[in-house]
Amino acid sequence: MTVTPAKDASSLDVAAFIDAQPIGAFQVKLLLTCATVLFLDGFDTTAIGYVAPALAKEWNIGKSALGPVFSAGLFGLMIGALFFGPLADRIGRKKIIILSTLAFGVGTLITAFVNDVNTLLAIRFLTGLGLGGAMPNTIALTSEFSPHRRRATMVMVMFVGFSIGAALGGLLAAALIPPFGWRSVFVVGGAAPLVLVPILILRLPESVRFLALAGHAHARVAQLLAFVNPKAVFAQGTRFVVGEPALSGLPVRHLFQGGRTVPTLLLWVVFFMSLLDIYFLSNWLPTVLNDLGASIAEAAAIGSMLQVGGVVGTFALGSIIDRFSFRALALVYFIAVFAVGAIGQLGHSAVLVTIAIFAAGFCIVGGQIAANALAAGFYPTSVRATGVGWALGVGRIGSIVGPLVGGVLLSLKWSAGEVFVAAAGAALCAAVAAFSLSRLAGLGGSGKGMPGQARPLEAVTEAQA
Repeated sequence: MTVTPAKDASSLDVAAFIDAQPIGAFQVKLLLTCATVLFLDGFDTTAIGYVAPALAKEWNIGKSALGPVFSAGLFGLMIGALFFGPLADRIGRKKIIILSTLAFGVGTLITAFVNDVNTLLAIRFLTGLGLGGAMPNTIALTSEFSPHRRRATMVMVMFVGFSIGAALGGLLAAALIPPFGWRSVFVVGGAAPLVLVPILILRLPESVRFLALAGHAHARVAQLLAFVNPKAVFAQGTRFVVGEPALSGLPVRHLFQGGRTVPTLLLWVVFFMSLLDIYFLSNWLPTVLNDLGASIAEAAAIGSMLQVGGVVGTFALGSIIDRFSFRALALVYFIAVFAVGAIGQLGHSAVLVTIAIFAAGFCIVGGQIAANALAAGFYPTSVRATGVGWALGVGRIGSIVGPLVGGVLLSLKWSAGEVFVAAAGAALCAAVAAFSLSRLAGLGGSGKGMPGQARPLEAVTEAQA
């Protein structure tokens, strides 16, 4: 087939071309590659929580002393997201994904050989820098190769790799720690990313929208679009463009221009509260369950249901989020309030607490993944990695606060019921912010997408600009 240029005889709108295509093999392969990066990211991010009981026992330290270690890694994640998002908007997504994968692989491997809390704290911070850089750029890259009508679903399915990796961290910890000790978990978690790096160098494409917006590498853009649709034929000398402005200057500044200020701040509230809950639960569930009578292996296995629920929630919610946007997200977080609160009330029943943790993961982890997809769809190409990176970076402040709050509440001898009721309050705040975003976007439909779909936020900001 011959492609008719979108604007004139010598130019073609890359975004419009991708939006007109069905999901093909090339996009599926890209999705799986990015999902693999996040699989390893999720494993390495949450592994410290699963090994915490065994580590505390070997080093003869109080469990609350590990709160700063949890938060040190998350602080690195925050800095990585804040720094590498804007950098990727300057130099490209591919370079940052490769660099980040290499960094967190090396850092995780080194973690297996530390022998004191202070060294562990420093290494977890440095590892976090790499972990924080990978996430916003895999989200941006997947989003930029996906048609608008299926963008949220594609990003959410890709991001499920993180949840599977995090869940496998618990299952693998349960299998490895008894025979080999907690250090073996980090040996496995560090070696795998280092094996992946050469594959990324050879196989991972740069964002086609990033290349087109930069205004060069037209031959490479044509090649990538031909991968998206192998039947496409482009006239020689075709210029590939993106129908949006190339925003110059400091990328972060553009998050607060063009009508994006209020949506950006509300997105930050959603990310802050959601990630506070996720990392509160991820880091302290195994320890709390262990204190309630579960063995270390049982606590790790039951705690992993948080991420298993997130996986199921992601697949269940994808098409719903594509259709109903922030309305669906708000409802999911409202349900999470009750699921998280129930965990503390059911902790002495293995079956019931497993169900509650699964439901909390379905809503909180699934909701966060949906928020990632919606944020990627909101920001333009010039600042997409920055927008997602800064939302994740602000969210990481919540993920730092979550483990610290958990440590404080446990040291104050709060009951499990009281601790998880407090965590449910964060889910309520995320629900209110998501509902506010749905009202801001409007609920009357935009004529774009399926009937009844919320008006896209990008349309709102364009109208305000």
